[in-house]
Amino acid sequence: MTARNLLAGAAALLALAAPAVAQDTPGVSATEIKIGNTTAYSGAASAYSAIGRGLSAFWRMVNDHGGVAGRRITFISVDDGYSPPKTVEQVRKLVEQDGVAFLFNTLGTASNTAIEKYLNQRKIPQLFVATGADKWGDYKEYPWTIGWSPSYRGEAQIYGKYILKEKPGAKIGLLYQNDDFGKDYAAGLKDVLGDAYDRRVKEVSYEATDTTVESQIVTLQGAGVDLLVTAALPKFAAQAIRKVYDIGWRPLHILSTVSRSIAQVMEPAGTEKGIGVVTAAYVKDMLDPALKDDPGLNELRAFMRQYLPDGDLADNNYVYAYGVGLTMLQVLKQCDGDFSRENVMRQAANLRDLDLPVLLPGIRINTSPTNYHPIRQMQLQRWDGKTWVRFGDVINDTGA
Repeated sequence: MTARNLLAGAAALLALAAPAVAQDTPGVSATEIKIGNTTAYSGAASAYSAIGRGLSAFWRMVNDHGGVAGRRITFISVDDGYSPPKTVEQVRKLVEQDGVAFLFNTLGTASNTAIEKYLNQRKIPQLFVATGADKWGDYKEYPWTIGWSPSYRGEAQIYGKYILKEKPGAKIGLLYQNDDFGKDYAAGLKDVLGDAYDRRVKEVSYEATDTTVESQIVTLQGAGVDLLVTAALPKFAAQAIRKVYDIGWRPLHILSTVSRSIAQVMEPAGTEKGIGVVTAAYVKDMLDPALKDDPGLNELRAFMRQYLPDGDLADNNYVYAYGVGLTMLQVLKQCDGDFSRENVMRQAANLRDLDLPVLLPGIRINTSPTNYHPIRQMQLQRWDGKTWVRFGDVINDTGA
């Protein structure tokens, strides 16, 4: 499904627009829908600020094409510095002062954890959060919160399957961020390795507030690890790749997909230092030679030329932003003019085989009232010094 088709469908809803009176839903009027967002325009996770810029540009494009059902989208995106207390402060302001209808693609595992109870108690949709923590699929406990990207636990299950196939006897080192984000990778590997996990895996953690992970890399090398899984933010992932190379260590290195950005990770690490690193992906890469003439990426490039002319094509955060933006647009289209919070949440949990131009072939978005994990498939990739090269088939997580 292309953005053009989605935008055309949204424009067609103009005929279905409600009379020019405000709805009862906060943030929704006859002419406007207010959407709130927090992200890291500063701080340790500022590499993800491209997502916020990409989404702001996306909604400008939607408005240029008539908005949705006669309403312009007011997208209020604010900086929380990847700090949960700041996220709480900003979200309260978005809800209680700015009067947004719902939250969309708020960044970070810890940050979203800090606001999920507040939003669920008030029955405010927390849609397609920008974190893959497995907990965002908990439709029973938090029915107003839904994920978007593959869960970190599901991603780790895919890595576990690969490890058993390629290096079944390897001594595994896991470098992870000491929060729900990082711990999901341990859980996913345990799902696959079972009782062997404790004797085969050496865990070393870091804090998001740390300045470096170099000592952790040295510790893992000293433990005799010959396969390294790095579950880290871009800043620390780049440090890990560089340190592994600089100390002459050559493990099979698996990198979490949140840090597969060429611009934010591979180039800062040194493109030659990451040769052989393996990761997984679910969205296309604009620098993938095999996708040079891909229609979906051509659509994205055209969007960026018009709305993000200074955007770095090597930064896959823009691909992510475009994909999650199209998903949100589809939800609004399915609302058929009824933008009550209840109906917005209902439609977010009713996506069927949504095919987006930036998803890898064979990957579709599906949700239901009992499935809050929209994307459950990925494909492995290997860094060749210039780009990520896909290999193997699309792999499903185990659904644990």
